[in-house]
Amino acid sequence: MARAHHDVLSVEWVKLELIRTAYATRGGLFAAMDPRAVVIWYILLALVPWFTHNITVLAGLFVIGAVSIFLARVGPLILGLFVLGLGAEVIYMAVAAWLFGGNLETLIALAALHLKLGVVSLASMAAFVSLDPEKLSDALLAFRAPQMLAFGVSYGYRMLPILIEEFSTVFEGYRLRTAPPEKRGFLAWRVGAQWAQLAVLSFYPIFLNTAKSVRTTVEALETRGFTRAGSDARGRQIRMDKLQIRQLDVWVIALTVLAVVGAFVAGSAWPVYR
Repeated sequence: MARAHHDVLSVEWVKLELIRTAYATRGGLFAAMDPRAVVIWYILLALVPWFTHNITVLAGLFVIGAVSIFLARVGPLILGLFVLGLGAEVIYMAVAAWLFGGNLETLIALAALHLKLGVVSLASMAAFVSLDPEKLSDALLAFRAPQMLAFGVSYGYRMLPILIEEFSTVFEGYRLRTAPPEKRGFLAWRVGAQWAQLAVLSFYPIFLNTAKSVRTTVEALETRGFTRAGSDARGRQIRMDKLQIRQLDVWVIALTVLAVVGAFVAGSAWPVYR
Protein backbone atom coordinates (compact mmCIF):
# COMPACT_ATOMS: atom_id res chain seq x y z
CA MET A 1 0.00 0.00 0.00
CA ALA A 2 2.81 2.43 0.89
CA ARG A 3 4.56 1.59 -2.37
CA ALA A 4 1.38 2.31 -4.34
CA HIS A 5 0.93 5.72 -2.70
CA HIS A 6 4.57 6.56 -3.39
CA ASP A 7 4.16 5.70 -7.06
CA VAL A 8 1.04 7.89 -7.34
CA LEU A 9 2.41 10.91 -5.46
CA SER A 10 5.55 11.25 -7.56
CA VAL A 11 7.07 13.95 -9.73
CA GLU A 12 6.30 11.89 -12.84
CA TRP A 13 2.63 11.60 -11.88
CA VAL A 14 2.38 15.36 -11.28
CA LYS A 15 4.03 16.00 -14.65
CA LEU A 16 1.61 13.69 -16.45
CA GLU A 17 -1.38 15.24 -14.71
CA LEU A 18 -0.33 18.74 -15.76
CA ILE A 19 0.13 17.61 -19.36
CA ARG A 20 -3.29 15.90 -19.36
CA THR A 21 -4.82 19.11 -18.01
CA ALA A 22 -3.10 21.35 -20.55
CA TYR A 23 -4.00 19.19 -23.54
CA ALA A 24 -7.54 18.17 -22.46
CA THR A 25 -6.93 14.45 -22.89
CA ARG A 26 -9.51 13.33 -20.32
CA GLY A 27 -12.50 14.07 -22.55
CA GLY A 28 -15.77 14.97 -20.87
CA LEU A 29 -18.85 16.95 -21.85
CA PHE A 30 -17.20 20.30 -22.56
CA ALA A 31 -14.39 18.75 -24.59
CA ALA A 32 -17.00 17.64 -27.12
CA MET A 33 -18.47 21.15 -27.44
CA ASP A 34 -17.56 24.01 -29.74
CA PRO A 35 -14.84 26.11 -28.04
CA ARG A 36 -16.87 29.29 -28.55
CA ALA A 37 -19.78 27.78 -26.64
CA VAL A 38 -17.44 26.72 -23.83
CA VAL A 39 -16.07 30.27 -23.53
CA ILE A 40 -19.61 31.72 -23.45
CA TRP A 41 -20.60 29.19 -20.79
CA TYR A 42 -17.56 30.11 -18.72
CA ILE A 43 -18.20 33.86 -18.97
CA LEU A 44 -21.77 33.28 -17.82
CA LEU A 45 -20.79 31.42 -14.66
CA ALA A 46 -17.80 33.69 -14.00
CA LEU A 47 -19.87 36.91 -14.05
CA VAL A 48 -23.18 35.92 -12.46
CA PRO A 49 -21.86 35.37 -8.87
CA TRP A 50 -20.68 38.99 -8.64
CA PHE A 51 -24.21 40.37 -9.10
CA THR A 52 -25.62 38.94 -5.88
CA HIS A 53 -24.81 38.61 -2.18
CA ASN A 54 -27.53 36.03 -1.54
CA ILE A 55 -25.99 32.97 0.11
CA THR A 56 -28.73 30.70 -1.20
CA VAL A 57 -28.13 31.82 -4.79
CA LEU A 58 -24.37 31.47 -4.42
CA ALA A 59 -24.77 28.00 -2.93
CA GLY A 60 -26.88 27.00 -5.93
CA LEU A 61 -24.27 28.38 -8.32
CA PHE A 62 -21.59 26.45 -6.41
CA VAL A 63 -23.57 23.24 -6.92
CA ILE A 64 -23.75 24.00 -10.65
CA GLY A 65 -19.96 24.46 -10.69
CA ALA A 66 -19.43 21.20 -8.79
CA VAL A 67 -21.60 19.31 -11.30
CA SER A 68 -19.68 20.91 -14.17
CA ILE A 69 -16.27 19.70 -12.97
CA PHE A 70 -17.70 16.20 -12.65
CA LEU A 71 -18.95 16.36 -16.25
CA ALA A 72 -15.62 17.83 -17.39
CA ARG A 73 -13.64 14.99 -15.72
CA VAL A 74 -11.24 17.30 -13.90
CA GLY A 75 -8.11 15.46 -12.76
CA PRO A 76 -7.35 14.70 -9.11
CA LEU A 77 -4.31 16.99 -8.99
CA ILE A 78 -6.15 20.18 -9.99
CA LEU A 79 -9.18 19.27 -7.91
CA GLY A 80 -7.02 18.50 -4.88
CA LEU A 81 -5.20 21.83 -5.15
CA PHE A 82 -8.55 23.61 -5.37
CA VAL A 83 -9.90 21.88 -2.26
CA LEU A 84 -6.72 22.53 -0.27
CA GLY A 85 -6.51 26.16 -1.36
CA LEU A 86 -10.14 27.01 -0.73
CA GLY A 87 -10.21 25.10 2.57
CA ALA A 88 -7.07 26.82 3.86
CA GLU A 89 -8.44 30.22 2.83
CA VAL A 90 -11.75 29.58 4.61
CA ILE A 91 -9.99 28.52 7.82
CA TYR A 92 -7.59 31.45 7.67
CA MET A 93 -10.31 34.06 7.14
CA ALA A 94 -12.55 32.54 9.83
CA VAL A 95 -9.73 32.59 12.40
CA ALA A 96 -8.80 36.16 11.44
CA ALA A 97 -12.43 37.28 11.80
CA TRP A 98 -12.66 35.62 15.23
CA LEU A 99 -9.41 37.17 16.47
CA PHE A 100 -10.45 40.67 15.39
CA GLY A 101 -13.88 40.53 17.00
CA GLY A 102 -16.01 39.43 14.08
CA ASN A 103 -19.60 38.30 14.53
CA LEU A 104 -22.13 36.23 12.60
CA GLU A 105 -22.53 38.93 9.93
CA THR A 106 -18.78 38.81 9.32
CA LEU A 107 -18.88 35.05 8.82
CA ILE A 108 -21.81 35.37 6.40
CA ALA A 109 -19.92 38.00 4.41
CA LEU A 110 -16.85 35.76 4.26
CA ALA A 111 -19.02 32.83 3.21
CA ALA A 112 -20.46 34.89 0.35
CA LEU A 113 -16.99 35.91 -0.82
CA HIS A 114 -15.61 32.39 -0.76
CA LEU A 115 -18.66 31.00 -2.52
CA LYS A 116 -18.14 33.54 -5.31
CA LEU A 117 -14.48 32.63 -5.63
CA GLY A 118 -15.38 28.94 -5.52
CA VAL A 119 -17.93 29.27 -8.33
CA VAL A 120 -15.45 31.13 -10.55
CA SER A 121 -12.71 28.58 -9.78
CA LEU A 122 -14.96 25.61 -10.54
CA ALA A 123 -16.10 27.15 -13.82
CA SER A 124 -12.48 27.90 -14.75
CA MET A 125 -11.41 24.33 -14.10
CA ALA A 126 -14.31 22.84 -16.04
CA ALA A 127 -13.81 25.13 -19.05
CA PHE A 128 -10.06 25.31 -19.47
CA VAL A 129 -9.39 21.67 -18.62
CA SER A 130 -11.67 20.85 -21.56
CA LEU A 131 -9.96 23.15 -24.10
CA ASP A 132 -6.71 22.13 -25.74
CA PRO A 133 -4.39 24.90 -27.06
CA GLU A 134 -5.73 24.72 -30.61
CA LYS A 135 -9.38 24.98 -29.56
CA LEU A 136 -8.74 27.87 -27.18
CA SER A 137 -6.76 29.74 -29.82
CA ASP A 138 -9.54 29.22 -32.39
CA ALA A 139 -12.16 30.47 -29.93
CA LEU A 140 -10.18 33.64 -29.27
CA LEU A 141 -9.81 34.26 -32.99
CA ALA A 142 -13.54 33.69 -33.49
CA PHE A 143 -14.22 36.44 -30.93
CA ARG A 144 -11.96 38.82 -32.89
CA ALA A 145 -9.08 38.67 -30.42
CA PRO A 146 -5.69 39.85 -31.73
CA GLN A 147 -3.75 37.22 -33.63
CA MET A 148 -0.73 37.51 -31.35
CA LEU A 149 -2.89 37.03 -28.23
CA ALA A 150 -4.36 33.82 -29.63
CA PHE A 151 -0.90 32.64 -30.62
CA GLY A 152 0.53 33.53 -27.20
CA VAL A 153 -2.10 31.45 -25.40
CA SER A 154 -1.57 28.49 -27.71
CA TYR A 155 2.20 28.76 -27.50
CA GLY A 156 2.11 29.02 -23.70
CA TYR A 157 0.15 25.77 -23.48
CA ARG A 158 2.59 24.04 -25.82
CA MET A 159 5.58 25.23 -23.79
CA LEU A 160 4.19 23.74 -20.58
CA PRO A 161 5.34 20.13 -21.23
CA ILE A 162 8.79 21.40 -22.26
CA LEU A 163 9.13 23.48 -19.10
CA ILE A 164 8.02 20.58 -16.90
CA GLU A 165 10.47 18.21 -18.58
CA GLU A 166 13.31 20.75 -18.30
CA PHE A 167 12.57 21.36 -14.63
CA SER A 168 12.46 17.64 -13.86
CA THR A 169 15.77 17.04 -15.64
CA VAL A 170 17.60 19.95 -14.01
CA PHE A 171 16.18 19.24 -10.55
CA GLU A 172 17.17 15.57 -10.67
CA GLY A 173 20.64 16.59 -11.86
CA TYR A 174 21.07 18.87 -8.85
CA ARG A 175 19.87 16.09 -6.54
CA LEU A 176 22.44 13.64 -7.95
CA ARG A 177 25.28 16.15 -7.48
CA THR A 178 24.26 17.33 -3.99
CA ALA A 179 24.98 15.39 -0.82
CA PRO A 180 21.96 14.91 1.46
CA PRO A 181 21.95 16.61 4.90
CA GLU A 182 23.96 14.81 7.56
CA LYS A 183 21.05 15.20 9.99
CA ARG A 184 17.48 15.07 8.69
CA GLY A 185 16.05 17.08 11.58
CA PHE A 186 12.58 16.94 13.08
CA LEU A 187 10.16 15.48 10.50
CA ALA A 188 13.03 15.67 7.97
CA TRP A 189 12.68 19.45 7.67
CA ARG A 190 16.29 19.82 6.48
CA VAL A 191 15.54 17.56 3.50
CA GLY A 192 12.55 19.70 2.60
CA ALA A 193 14.60 22.87 2.94
CA GLN A 194 17.31 21.43 0.68
CA TRP A 195 14.74 20.44 -1.94
CA ALA A 196 13.27 23.96 -1.86
CA GLN A 197 16.73 25.43 -2.41
CA LEU A 198 17.40 23.07 -5.32
CA ALA A 199 14.01 23.97 -6.84
CA VAL A 200 14.95 27.66 -6.81
CA LEU A 201 18.36 26.95 -8.34
CA SER A 202 16.72 24.86 -11.07
CA PHE A 203 14.89 27.86 -12.50
CA TYR A 204 18.04 29.60 -13.76
CA PRO A 205 19.06 26.91 -16.30
CA ILE A 206 15.40 26.61 -17.33
CA PHE A 207 15.28 30.29 -18.30
CA LEU A 208 18.28 29.84 -20.61
CA ASN A 209 16.94 26.67 -22.22
CA THR A 210 13.50 28.25 -22.66
CA ALA A 211 15.02 31.29 -24.40
CA LYS A 212 16.74 28.98 -26.86
CA SER A 213 13.51 27.07 -27.50
CA VAL A 214 11.56 30.29 -28.05
CA ARG A 215 14.03 31.53 -30.65
CA THR A 216 13.98 28.22 -32.51
CA THR A 217 10.18 28.12 -32.49
CA VAL A 218 9.82 31.70 -33.70
CA GLU A 219 12.22 31.12 -36.59
CA ALA A 220 10.38 27.92 -37.57
CA LEU A 221 7.03 29.72 -37.53
CA GLU A 222 8.29 32.60 -39.63
CA THR A 223 9.73 30.27 -42.27
CA ARG A 224 6.24 28.70 -42.56
CA GLY A 225 4.51 32.04 -43.04
CA PHE A 226 2.86 32.39 -39.63
CA THR A 227 2.72 36.19 -39.67
CA ARG A 228 1.29 36.28 -43.18
CA ALA A 229 -1.31 33.61 -42.43
CA GLY A 230 -2.43 35.49 -39.33
CA SER A 231 -2.96 38.76 -41.15
CA ASP A 232 -4.58 37.24 -44.24
CA ALA A 233 -8.38 36.78 -44.09
CA ARG A 234 -8.11 33.52 -46.03
CA GLY A 235 -5.90 31.94 -43.37
CA ARG A 236 -8.34 33.02 -40.66
CA GLN A 237 -11.26 31.59 -42.60
CA ILE A 238 -9.58 28.20 -42.92
CA ARG A 239 -9.28 27.97 -39.14
CA MET A 240 -12.86 29.16 -38.56
CA ASP A 241 -14.44 26.70 -41.00
CA LYS A 242 -14.03 23.78 -38.60
CA LEU A 243 -15.99 25.53 -35.84
CA GLN A 244 -19.68 24.69 -35.68
CA ILE A 245 -22.35 25.32 -33.05
CA ARG A 246 -24.34 22.10 -32.58
CA GLN A 247 -27.36 21.03 -30.56
CA LEU A 248 -25.16 19.90 -27.68
CA ASP A 249 -23.73 23.40 -27.29
CA VAL A 250 -27.18 25.00 -27.32
CA TRP A 251 -28.58 22.51 -24.82
CA VAL A 252 -25.69 22.91 -22.37
CA ILE A 253 -25.90 26.72 -22.38
CA ALA A 254 -29.71 26.66 -22.15
CA LEU A 255 -29.71 24.21 -19.23
CA THR A 256 -27.05 26.28 -17.48
CA VAL A 257 -29.15 29.43 -17.88
CA LEU A 258 -32.18 27.60 -16.49
CA ALA A 259 -30.14 26.32 -13.54
CA VAL A 260 -28.89 29.85 -12.81
CA VAL A 261 -32.43 31.20 -12.97
CA GLY A 262 -33.53 28.41 -10.64
CA ALA A 263 -30.82 29.40 -8.16
CA PHE A 264 -32.09 32.99 -8.15
CA VAL A 265 -35.68 31.81 -7.70
CA ALA A 266 -34.61 29.67 -4.75
CA GLY A 267 -32.73 32.65 -3.35
CA SER A 268 -35.84 34.82 -3.49
CA ALA A 269 -37.84 32.11 -1.71
CA TRP A 270 -35.22 31.50 1.02
CA PRO A 271 -33.18 34.71 1.17
CA VAL A 272 -29.92 34.67 3.09
CA TYR A 273 -28.03 37.91 2.53
CA ARG A 274 -24.70 39.26 3.58
